[in-house]
Amino acid sequence: MLSVAATILRHGAVRCRCGQRAMATVISGNKTSQLVRERLKTDVAEMRSHFPGFRPGLVVLQVGDRDDSNLYISMKLKAAAEIGISANHIRLPSTATEEEVLRSIVSVNENPAVHGLIVQLPLDSVNPIDTEKVTNAVAPEKDVDGLTSINAGKLSRGDLGDCFIPCTPNGCMELIAQAGVSVAGKNAVVIGRSKIVGAPMHDLLLWSHATVTTCHSKTRDLAAQVGRADVLVVGAGKAEMVKGDWVKEGAVVIDCGINHIPDSSKPSGKRVVGDVHYASAKERAGFITPVPGGVGPMTVAMLMENTVQSAKRFLNSYRPGKWNITYIKLKPVRPKPSDAAISQACATKPVMKLAREMGLFSEEVEPHGRHRAKVQLDVLTRMRAQPDGKYVVVTG
Repeated sequence: MLSVAATILRHGAVRCRCGQRAMATVISGNKTSQLVRERLKTDVAEMRSHFPGFRPGLVVLQVGDRDDSNLYISMKLKAAAEIGISANHIRLPSTATEEEVLRSIVSVNENPAVHGLIVQLPLDSVNPIDTEKVTNAVAPEKDVDGLTSINAGKLSRGDLGDCFIPCTPNGCMELIAQAGVSVAGKNAVVIGRSKIVGAPMHDLLLWSHATVTTCHSKTRDLAAQVGRADVLVVGAGKAEMVKGDWVKEGAVVIDCGINHIPDSSKPSGKRVVGDVHYASAKERAGFITPVPGGVGPMTVAMLMENTVQSAKRFLNSYRPGKWNITYIKLKPVRPKPSDAAISQACATKPVMKLAREMGLFSEEVEPHGRHRAKVQLDVLTRMRAQPDGKYVVVTG
């Protein structure tokens, strides 16, 4: 039985009086993404009802000032604000070096107030920067884009509960589910093998028990491969390359493409199309996503999903009353130095790391530099049931 959500989302199925098969049901990414956002907003509100000082944290790191990147980032920040996620935008200049970018990533990795970190691609710098190196510098537990090698490896091994899934493929799976279609036992074809869409899409379908074929630029007789697909996901980056008569009747068609083609009827002189010829494919498919308004909105929604999931994992590891202090090792010397000398010889731990080890939430701590912070007095109320410590430390 199809879910109520699926019934709401599907529209446009019209059967001709002449007896021809129905037009494809259009799966709306706009409506599905809104349902996801509303659910996440409820999840965050529930978190904060139990832990008032807590809020999921997201950081978007940008290098340069590309217009398209600025647009995508503004969409992410807006979505985060609507859901209740604390989102921050770090913009480095286009003169930033690889070392500077890596230092920024390390700083965010160490910040316990941040549960998700994404590096906006492409990196718009006048200096050479290894994108792969930068991407893999993100802590895997904060890699809400799902692009690090560790998360990709876990996905390829089927460890779906212990990794972050890249947002676009995750959104595609959500759209398929909302259509009320199970991919188990189906023939699935993925066109494209990028690390962001094609490769993880293959893995997701495979571990959802579909029989998966990945096609690419060297694939022979692409039309024949497409014709066997019960589920077709296209992320090739070529405008309207998949023709309608290639599509198997009744297939689910998910179009990840975003392309601009000339159109004199538009004020801009161009229009946005996908990788599938929508008008003709709609006549044969059972379900199809439009472009725009299909996969695109889901990518942002699933980024928010991953960020909230990361925050939940953080809370699951949080144990009130139990500190998880990591101690800095000392090298004994003779004669024994004074306490002041010992203190001066120690490497100072970042204060936000210490706050996390003590079970403090980010909104309860106001950092002043890397090694100092103010703590809200409300912490005393939240922790009033915890046993007293052994020492009182007064600083000024």
